[in-house]
Amino acid sequence: MARFRPRKTLRLVAPLRGRQPEPIPAWKREEEGLSRELHDRWSALHRHCVDQSSHLRLGRLVRRLTHYDYGVRESALAELELATQLIRVGVRVTFLAESQARTADLECRLGRERFFVEVTAMVGSAARQRLPLRGLHLDEFSGEEEDRGVILIHRILARIQQKAKQLADYCDSVVLSISIPRADLQGEKNARSEAIWLDLKALAGVVTVLLTRVPTLSAVLISLWDVEPIPSRAAVKLANVELIERPKQQRIQPRVRMLIQNPKASAPLSEAHEALIRQTL
Repeated sequence: MARFRPRKTLRLVAPLRGRQPEPIPAWKREEEGLSRELHDRWSALHRHCVDQSSHLRLGRLVRRLTHYDYGVRESALAELELATQLIRVGVRVTFLAESQARTADLECRLGRERFFVEVTAMVGSAARQRLPLRGLHLDEFSGEEEDRGVILIHRILARIQQKAKQLADYCDSVVLSISIPRADLQGEKNARSEAIWLDLKALAGVVTVLLTRVPTLSAVLISLWDVEPIPSRAAVKLANVELIERPKQQRIQPRVRMLIQNPKASAPLSEAHEALIRQTL
């Protein structure tokens, strides 16, 4: 009777000496620190924006969303929210590469047409709140600097002027998006801030006047999260202004969001682009 020798089981072991596991990207580690909602929004952007430039910016965006500095976090959050809203209304969004040259944050396309978006968040600080108001020609507000709503209007105009210089070289339509999470501009605080009453029509009027002097900006989108709008007595409405005001009780959306178009823009928004941006309000 034939006798068979038992077959030996061979184990192939790859040499591990000298090999190191591939490092996990920093953004992948920091992604785990995001809330469920932020993670879902970031993941949606990562799937939508397939180009390398966008993925690099989105990787840095994760680090900014988990940054220790309140201003850095709010700026990243404003960028994330607006990009998500634009994608939902049908815009193809690309995050522009960061460089030493000052450029916009987003390139938005609808068919063959495009426009650019610069996103900024105003958070301020108590020290910055006391700085003198320089370089602003607002004679109609003289003598009212103690009014915190007027101070906020001054700060918004100053930010628009600053960003208009940064975006002066663009030939296409440019939208400046300003997010103001705290109307007192005193940074991150646990204490509840006092109500700041704001004249929305006055804000829309002075911003419109300023925009006529900076034709490179096509429009300004302003998001105010915690202001108290002053009831308007006049029924007059500026044709270039679209305003959405929400109840105070809701916290998911800004209390006030307004789109102010530039009547003197060198590259005004097309009707299609204007309609889509209105949907984000």
